[in-house]
Amino acid sequence: MAAKKISLLLNRTVENLGIVGDIVKVRPGYARNFLLPHVLAEAPTPSKIERLKEARQTALAELAHIRQSREELVARMNAVTVTIARSCNDQGILYGSVSQRDIADALQAAGYDVGVRSVRLSQSIRRVGEYHVSIQFDKDLRTDVTLKVDADRSLDEEREEIEIHEEGEMVERRPRRRPARDDAPSGQEAQPVAAAAAVEEKPMRATRKTAKA
Repeated sequence: MAAKKISLLLNRTVENLGIVGDIVKVRPGYARNFLLPHVLAEAPTPSKIERLKEARQTALAELAHIRQSREELVARMNAVTVTIARSCNDQGILYGSVSQRDIADALQAAGYDVGVRSVRLSQSIRRVGEYHVSIQFDKDLRTDVTLKVDADRSLDEEREEIEIHEEGEMVERRPRRRPARDDAPSGQEAQPVAAAAAVEEKPMRATRKTAKA
């Protein structure tokens, strides 16, 4: 049976939980191990709630400003495309993957203030290509951007070494064999010069040995 939640007053804004001055319900373990030791929350009383009223109003104003900025950012990001170059093999498979941090950095470099946590990926990106990536700031505030993952070099030059068979199979090109010399017998290749010289040297050594005898 799950432990009954307890009510606490937030002394500071806690992401995904509430802002300063909020009264929230949390599990006892979360309160005991995190909120209370870091003085982020305490048991609510009328005097403590009153003490945090001004801080709460300030936090609400800041949230409204952030919300407005994000709404403007979402409007600006309509039909945005960012490009990331990565190392890959000749089939376009990346050596690694494109992370949320990579996408956030690319968007920030393009002038869009998007944090890592706002980038939502449904699957890992491990191949060159074009992808649609969701950017979500709040439950009702999101947009999509286009991500192009390009190879950091030209893959066409490497693919020139591969031929595509008529049936769709890949066939590796092999270097052509050298043609036979004109003076070699038909159907045979000329022997290397070094080999011919070795053959001619043997009878000369035999002749010298006979003469000495």
